[in-house]
Parts: sequence; structure tokens; C-alpha cells
Amino acid sequence: MKSQLKYIELKSGYSDDGPAWIGNVEFSKSGQTTYFNGHAFKGNGHGYCFDIETKKTYWITGIKKNGQNRHWAGKGKIMIDKLVVEDYLKLIDLKNLDFSKFELVDIEKTDKKRFTAIENGSIYLVDISDKYPDLKNLSVDELQNTIEYLARRENYTNPNNGQKYITVKKLEAEKLLEELQNK
Repeated sequence: MKSQLKYIELKSGYSDDGPAWIGNVEFSKSGQTTYFNGHAFKGNGHGYCFDIETKKTYWITGIKKNGQNRHWAGKGKIMIDKLVVEDYLKLIDLKNLDFSKFELVDIEKTDKKRFTAIENGSIYLVDISDKYPDLKNLSVDELQNTIEYLARRENYTNPNNGQKYITVKKLEAEKLLEELQNK
């Protein structure tokens, strides 16, 4: 699929002023995975998407012709890929970039094969060491409750929307529970 110029903003942990970028994104064949700057996002590449590794939420959208991509309450410079500045200026019909609003950066090429392997590989091959530190401090009862909760979520989550990651977390919780019970 052809790459597209998009606005990408990290939402998790921020209001409307998370780190933001403008650059070319690429899509999977199905169009359900968006690749940008070393990350892969689930979603259709427009609106809320989540990073398939970190589970952080991002806002990905087209470029606004008026140049006002940030939410009105947001602040901070937008990082723009050096390679797309000309295309961006042409799209919004400007001659120069306002460096009080933008910062030129090099955007990392995304290794799509790595994410394809993550998404299509066996859940038993996913590296889960230290991926869920929130589980390590739970008691036996808390782990049992977490496993029940994750099992319910697993049953109601679409396989194309992160079911595998819920399953992996549930498996890690079950492994930790077994370790605690065998002590």
C-alpha cells in the first residue's frame, strides 16, 4: 500500500500535548496496521490507534490544510520528518515552515517484518520477560482475579484487535501464579 502523509500524536499519559510528528506512514496489506517511526499501530490509520508493543494510544490522522493539526488545547512543537517538509508545505499551501511550531527530525524506517512476526507468530514465542511488571507485585488472590478478568477480555476481544496480547498477559499471570503457589 502506498505511504501517506499523516499527523501522529501520543495520547497515553498526555492530554492534548503529547509528542507529535508529521511524516509518511505505511500500511499493512489489510490496512489495519499502520507503520511509522519504528512502531506498528493497530487501527485503520485514522483516529485512535494503539502501539502493538507498548499498548499506548496514539491519534493518527490526515494533515489539516489549515496547518492546525494539534488540538486547540495542545501545545508543544510538532516534529516533522525532514524528507516530507516540501510535501507538507505544498499540501497546506505555504512557502516556509514556522520553526516556532515545528522541529526537523529524521524518522526511523520501520521493520515491518519484525511486527509481522509478532502479530502472526505463536503466542508461545512472544518474549514476555519483564513485559508486565504490574503483575509481579500481585498477591495470589489478585493474580487469580486478574487471570479471570483477562480470560473474560480474551473472549470478547476481536483477534484483529489485540486478543493475542491479552492471551500473552494471561499466560504470564498464570505462570506467576503457579510460581507463587509452588513456593
